[in-house]
Amino acid sequence: MSDLFAHTPTNQSPPLTGHNTVSSDAALQSAVRAQAADLADDVLADLAQLGEVAGSQRTREHGMLANANEPQLHLVDRFGARVDEVEFHPSWHWLMETGLQFGLGGAAWTDPAPTAHVRRAAAYIAWTAMEPGHGCPLTMTYAAVPALRADASLAERYTPGLTSRSYDFGLRDPAAKSGLLAGMGMTEKQGGSDVRTNVTTATPDGAGYRLQGHKWFTSAPMNDIFLVLAQAPGGLTCFVVPRILPGGERNQLRIVRLKDKLGNRSNASSELEFIGTYADRLGDEGSGVRTIIEMVASTRLDCALGSAALMRRSVAEATWHAAHRSAFGGVLADKPAMRNVLADLAIESEAATHLALRLARAVQSPDDAGERALRRIGLPLAKFWVCKRTSFHVAEALEVLGGNGYVEESGMPMLFRESPLNSIWEGSGNVNALDVLRVLQRQPEGLDAWRDEVTLASDGEPALVDGVTDVLKTIANIEDPSSAEYIARWLAARMAVLLQASLLVQHSPGAVADAFIASRVLGGNAGVFGTLPASVDAEAIVRRATPVM
Repeated sequence: MSDLFAHTPTNQSPPLTGHNTVSSDAALQSAVRAQAADLADDVLADLAQLGEVAGSQRTREHGMLANANEPQLHLVDRFGARVDEVEFHPSWHWLMETGLQFGLGGAAWTDPAPTAHVRRAAAYIAWTAMEPGHGCPLTMTYAAVPALRADASLAERYTPGLTSRSYDFGLRDPAAKSGLLAGMGMTEKQGGSDVRTNVTTATPDGAGYRLQGHKWFTSAPMNDIFLVLAQAPGGLTCFVVPRILPGGERNQLRIVRLKDKLGNRSNASSELEFIGTYADRLGDEGSGVRTIIEMVASTRLDCALGSAALMRRSVAEATWHAAHRSAFGGVLADKPAMRNVLADLAIESEAATHLALRLARAVQSPDDAGERALRRIGLPLAKFWVCKRTSFHVAEALEVLGGNGYVEESGMPMLFRESPLNSIWEGSGNVNALDVLRVLQRQPEGLDAWRDEVTLASDGEPALVDGVTDVLKTIANIEDPSSAEYIARWLAARMAVLLQASLLVQHSPGAVADAFIASRVLGGNAGVFGTLPASVDAEAIVRRATPVM
C-alpha cells in the first residue's frame, strides 16, 4: 500500500551552511579595510579559517545543541557537600574552546599587532553570530583586562590567564590553570542600574576584604574571577572575587539559582550570594564606578559588536532564503517588495558593522586624545542605537522566512529572543542616552570628536552638513537639565545615525550610502523596513548582502 504522505519536499531553501562568514560578508570586509587600512589584507587572511569554521554545519549544530541542553546547577555533591557548580553541555565547551583559540577572549590586549582590536572585533561578529550565548564570558574576559590595570599586582596575577587562548574549564587555583575567564557583578535586586544604592558590604580583613550581600545578575558563575561592586568603609568600591583561593580552597560564594531568562539558553546567568566571601580591592575605596567603568566600556563595545553580529546573521539567513525560494511565479529575492525589505535590512546591518569596527579602532589607540574622545561618546551612541535597532531588524528578517522562520530549527527564533539583550545589558536605552548627555556636559572634546568624524564625509553631502548643524543647534539651545533629559534619546539616535552615515559614505559603495542617507538621515523610512525610495539601487545592495558559497 502506498504511503499517502510520502513525498519529496520542493521549493525549500537549503540550510545556510558551508559558507565562510568572513569572505562571504562584503560589509564586514569593507569595515575591516576601512579600519585596518594597509594591514587589512593580513587581517582578512588571518580571519579566513575562523570564517570557514563559523559557517560550517558543525558549528551550527553545536550552537543548536548548546541551547537545547541548558546548563544544570548542582548546589551539592552526592554526599551533601556544598559545591555550587554549573554543568554545561559538551557543545558549550566546544564553542568556548574554539572562540578562545581564535582570540575572542582577552588576547587582543597583549597582541602586539597594531590591528589586534579591529581583528578581534571582526572575528567577534563573524563568530558569535552563530551562537551568541557563549559570547558573554568571552566579552567579560576581554573587558576585565583593562579594568585590572587599576592595580598592578592584580593585573600581573590575572592578565596572563585572561589573555590566554586556552580554555581550561573547572574550579581550580587560577595560578595552576592555562587560561582564565572573568565575570562581572554590578547590579543588585533593589537598585538595578543605580549601582550607588548597592547594599553589599565589604569589610577589611587582613590584606583583603570580606563581602556580605548579593548580586542579582552574574553571568557564567563558573568563571574564575569576578569584578564586583560593594560598599566599603570609604564608599562604593570595586573588588576582584576569585572562585578559588590561592592554594585551591573554594571561596565562600553561593549560587542561589540560574535565571530563567529570555534569549539564549546556553549561557548560565545566575543570582549570587556572598557570605563572608574573600575579595581583593581593585582601585581606591569609594572609586568603584570609576574603576569598573573600563570594563563597562569594553563590554559596551561588545554589545554593539554582538548586535551587529545578530543583524548580519539575520541578513544572511533572509537573503539566502529569498534567493532560493519561489512564490507567486518567481524567486522571492526578485520581487520588488521583498527586494526593498532585504536592501533595507542590509544597509542597517552594514551601518552597524562599520560603526562597531570604527570604535574598535578607537580602542586600539588609547594614547590618541581624539580617539579616546570618540570612544567615550561613540560607545554609548552605538550601544543605544545599534542595540535598539536589532530587535526590529531580526523580527523583519524572521518574517522573510515566513513560517519556516518561526520554527526553532531555522535558528531565527533564538536570534529573535536574543535580540533585546544588548540593549538592556550594561545600561538600558535611557542609561546610555543620559551617558551621551553626560559627555556633552562634562567632556566637550567628545562632541568635537563626533563632529570631526561626521564631517569627514560632509563634502558633497548636504544632508550630513544639515544634520550636524541641526544637532549642534539643538545642543546649544538646551535650557536646563530636565529639558536635556527629555530629548536625550532623540539626540543619541540622531548623532548615531549621522556617524553611521559618514562611515558609509567614506567606506561603502554609493548605493549603500545613498540608501542609508535617503532613509535614515533624510527620514524617508516611515518607521518600518522596506520603504526605501525607488531611486535606490536595491538589487545591487541585496546582491552584496547575499552569502556566496
